[in-house]
Amino acid sequence: MEKKLIFTTSSCEDTEKLGQRLARSMRDGGLVAFYGELGAGKTSFIRGMGKIICPDARVCSPTYSIINEYSRDGRTVMYHIDAYRIKDDDDLYSTGYYDLTEIPGCVIAVEWSENIPYALPEECVRVSIEKTEEGGRKITITDPPPGFADT
Repeated sequence: MEKKLIFTTSSCEDTEKLGQRLARSMRDGGLVAFYGELGAGKTSFIRGMGKIICPDARVCSPTYSIINEYSRDGRTVMYHIDAYRIKDDDDLYSTGYYDLTEIPGCVIAVEWSENIPYALPEECVRVSIEKTEEGGRKITITDPPPGFADT
């Protein structure tokens, strides 16, 4: 059964803190699929995740590189993927995405997941971010990892 949790944030810092909270519950790695329009706050949320998963990394949008890799203690622990420019499965395959999904214990954060619905695992966490009229964000987390509520 699908579980949905809804949060409202009023600042970039609040959005990052929610990302930190999610990251604390992802001890075994996994994929987080992000949805939301341009400027919704996807990268801010992922920046928050990075502060927990790889604290020394400077997490930024991989708009032009498509994939950013972040390490801790000499080991890659997080991949940040921007699927905005992915047009089909051949494009996605050429990035090495499918190989990344096989790495145990690694967190994969995918922005613009709506562009690759065919490539998302069934058991991924889904984060949808919408702008509110007040300038905040409505964030819906679907199927959060076990322990998320306790973080």
